[in-house]
Amino acid sequence: MASDNFVDYVKIHCTSGNGGGGSTHFRREKYIPKGGPDGGDGGRGGHVILRGNKQLWTLLHLKFQKHIKAGHGAHGAGNLKSGSQGQDVYIDVPLGTLAKDGETGEILFEITEEGEERIIQRGGRGGLGNNHFKSPTNQTPRYAQPGEEGLEGWKILELKILADVGLVGFPNAGKSTLLSVLSAAKPEIGDYPFTTLRPNLGIVSYRDYRSFVMADIPGIIEGAHAGKGLGLRFLRHIERNSLLLFMLPADSADIRNEYNILLNELKQYNPELLHKERLLAITKSDMLDDELKSEISKDLPTIPYVFISSVAQQGLMELKDLIWKHLNND
Repeated sequence: MASDNFVDYVKIHCTSGNGGGGSTHFRREKYIPKGGPDGGDGGRGGHVILRGNKQLWTLLHLKFQKHIKAGHGAHGAGNLKSGSQGQDVYIDVPLGTLAKDGETGEILFEITEEGEERIIQRGGRGGLGNNHFKSPTNQTPRYAQPGEEGLEGWKILELKILADVGLVGFPNAGKSTLLSVLSAAKPEIGDYPFTTLRPNLGIVSYRDYRSFVMADIPGIIEGAHAGKGLGLRFLRHIERNSLLLFMLPADSADIRNEYNILLNELKQYNPELLHKERLLAITKSDMLDDELKSEISKDLPTIPYVFISSVAQQGLMELKDLIWKHLNND
């Protein structure tokens, strides 16, 4: 996925339709000069609706579509004819899209399933016709309800990417390189911090034509949970991953300490992230011999780990086997 086409945050202005007014009408026919009230109800105003679409991976299609308006309901008519409903507007979004109120930041809902529909801006109700207001003491009501006005306001859509495996590590831990070697994804790769500014997704082929989705997410730094670096934009995406693959280079000064820093950032952002299954890949391991690997292994965190080198393509099949095993609880 080209990074320029990946949009994970948009702010849109949604306007729902006005409800149609009820009708003030009386039945008048040749032999019934004083028929009773027969005003119909007004139609409901159109809703603005979000709909899950598993074919979408980004909010790019909404980047330049800031104002979205639904149709107005029609007025009621005589002979108890109700007005037609205003046209609903559907906005297709990727699975994992979070809807928030643009003013308060309150979370409204999250779209997680294909075809799931949720109203983000409700249309105004149609007014009742004068037929509803007749009574023994008022047989000719000359009034009806007006329709409710629609609502308008800013809404925020945030995407949490959905992947089987999320890569967790500091900048320059080798996440982009690994993704480029294991899949057909072409993330930008460089030797400076924050080369990756947006998440990249890659489909990793496995044995017997099976596959899984891996997400290379911008590198975390200490203090990310408080918004430092790419902060919250990075951490949001980890919530939707099934499994977390921590990546730490073999030449780190203290692998266990760096792992604990990463773990603490996840905990400070959302303690529930600690419930996700975790694996560890020691990168740049082509420089290690068996003796060094054995020495490093003594001080590693107590989670499943593997030594790899993306450049030398060492340990990659072992890594895929480990990932597949834990994704499928084999």
